[in-house]
Amino acid sequence: MNPEELLTSSYDYELPAHLIAKTPVQPRDHAKLLVYNRQTDTITHTTFKHLLEYLPKACDVFLNDTKVIKARVFGSKASGGKVELLFNKPLNATEYLVMIRGKVKIGTELFFDDNLVATVVTLNNDGSRVVTFTHHGQEIRFEELVISLDEIGHIPLPPYMQREDNKEDEKDYQTLFAKNAGAVAAPTASLHFTPELFEALEQRHQTHKITLHVGAGTFKPVEVENILEHPMHSEYFYISESSADVLKSEKPILAIGTTVTRTVEYFARTEKVDGECDLFLNPHNKPQRVTHLLTNFHLPKSTLIMLVSAFVGREKTLELYHEAIAKEYRFFSYGDAMLII
Repeated sequence: MNPEELLTSSYDYELPAHLIAKTPVQPRDHAKLLVYNRQTDTITHTTFKHLLEYLPKACDVFLNDTKVIKARVFGSKASGGKVELLFNKPLNATEYLVMIRGKVKIGTELFFDDNLVATVVTLNNDGSRVVTFTHHGQEIRFEELVISLDEIGHIPLPPYMQREDNKEDEKDYQTLFAKNAGAVAAPTASLHFTPELFEALEQRHQTHKITLHVGAGTFKPVEVENILEHPMHSEYFYISESSADVLKSEKPILAIGTTVTRTVEYFARTEKVDGECDLFLNPHNKPQRVTHLLTNFHLPKSTLIMLVSAFVGREKTLELYHEAIAKEYRFFSYGDAMLII
C-alpha cells in the first residue's frame, strides 16, 4: 500500500473558484456526467439525462430518502446579543446536538421566533453544543421541533456556497423522494433526477430506499496528518427488511451517493439495520458490497473524496477530478456528477 494514501495532504487539489456551483443547472438532468468504466479504464463525458444508457442492466439501485430540515435559525440571548443556531441531530428524547455562532455558557437561553427557546446544557470540546428546546414553555420532542423549525428556520446551505438560502433552495436542495425529516445536508447525487428520469429509472431497475440523516459532520475537513486518525462523525440510519434482504444477496448494487454507500457498507460489516453509522471508507477500507457508485465532486481533503478513492484509488480519483476541472465541470452540492461502473 502506498504510504501517500494515508496522508491527508495527498487528497488535495486546486479548484478554480468559478467551478463551485452556487445554484443547480436547470433542468436538473442537464448537469454534466463523467462516466468512468473501471474494466476498460475509460472516461466518457455525457449529461445526467443519459444516465440510464450507462448503468449496467442488472443492478439494483439504492437511494437515501432522508429529508433536509430547516436547520438554521437566528435568534438572540436575553442580553439582546444575536445568535445563530445550526441544528445537527437529536441525542435522545430531549437533548440535541447543535452548533452555535455566538458566545454561550451552560444555562444560556436562546430565544427564537414562534416562542422557541433553546437552553445550553453542555459545551463540547469540538465546539458543538448540547441544548434542550421548549416551545411555548413546554419541552418538545424532535417531531414537534421539526414543525417549528419549518416555520422559522432556513435551509442549511453548505458554507462554501457563500450566500444566503432563498425560496428556490427549499425545492432545489431536496430530493424528489425526500420523506424522513432529519438531515442537515442533502444526499446531493440524487438532486439531478427529474420526475421523468426517475420514473424511467424505476421502470428499468429495482429501486430501494434507505435512510441516513446526513449531519453537519459531512462538511468537517480532515485535520489530522494521517487519515486513519480522523474522528469520523456518526449519523442515524435505517434499512428496511426488504432492503436488507437484497443487501444479503449477490445482486450488483448501484449506490446513489456517498451516504447510501456508507450505510450499505456499514450493514455489510455489521448486519445492523438501524443505529449510528460511523464508517469511514478510504483506500485502506474498501467497499465490500457496493458495485457501482454515482456521486458528485467533493471537497479537497474531505472524507468524501477519500471514499471515492476507496473505489478507484487515490491517483485515479485525482486524475478524474483534474479531467473534470479541465472540462469545466461544476463541483460540490449543486454541481455535476460522476458515475463509477
